[in-house]
Amino acid sequence: MADETHPVSRETETSLDTPPVPSAARGVFRDRLGLAEQYADLLAGDGVLRGLIGPREVPRLWARHLLNCAVVAELVPDEATVADIGTGAGLPGLVLAIARPDLRVTLVEPLLRRSTFLEEAVAALGLDVEVVRARAEELHGERSFAVVTSRAVAPLDRLLSWSLPLAEAGGVVLAMKGSSAGAEIESARGGLRRLGGGEPSVHVCGDGILDPPTTVVRVEAVRDPALGWVDATREPSGRRAPRRSRRRKGA
Repeated sequence: MADETHPVSRETETSLDTPPVPSAARGVFRDRLGLAEQYADLLAGDGVLRGLIGPREVPRLWARHLLNCAVVAELVPDEATVADIGTGAGLPGLVLAIARPDLRVTLVEPLLRRSTFLEEAVAALGLDVEVVRARAEELHGERSFAVVTSRAVAPLDRLLSWSLPLAEAGGVVLAMKGSSAGAEIESARGGLRRLGGGEPSVHVCGDGILDPPTTVVRVEAVRDPALGWVDATREPSGRRAPRRSRRRKGA
């Protein structure tokens, strides 16, 4: 694996060929398609080199990763603040920032190797996106957002305990899930009231664009996080601060 300080570049000796841009991507990304292509190149190059995605994922980068994440934008309100927890290589948060420049996106990732890649990718793409190296629960009581997204981070019951305290009252959690969405909702019901969540709903995004389309569980935050969610997630020693927060601005 490469050194964590190795700069992101779109061309490396170990880069795999990025698959052709599907016609559906032009309708989804529109005038931001060029940025999406650059990001796909980064994933196929440094993303593979650093172990953020597997080499076998490269041929299906567009359908399984970029488009799969981009269609979630239809559930995000205009000009919303968005926190993507456990973002990894930037999925779906960085894709949403590319597809929707009106959003104010914060990428939350605890691992140094991944957060370093994200900071370099944000700079290379010229995006105004914040990267915070922290676990989601370290931001409880410190930050709140209109939308909290995630993809393949944890089972829904555990995921909501991390996500709902970050959602402002009236905000939403959008959890990308697969065929297990219904069963996970049933398992999570017991903790929803305690966490301040409303009735979960399942949404299908990208129908007609993707096969299969993207399944998203939506949970509204019906109670402000200041009303008691935070204390249960803190260590007895008190408040824990995130390790690092950095904003990269485009030209």
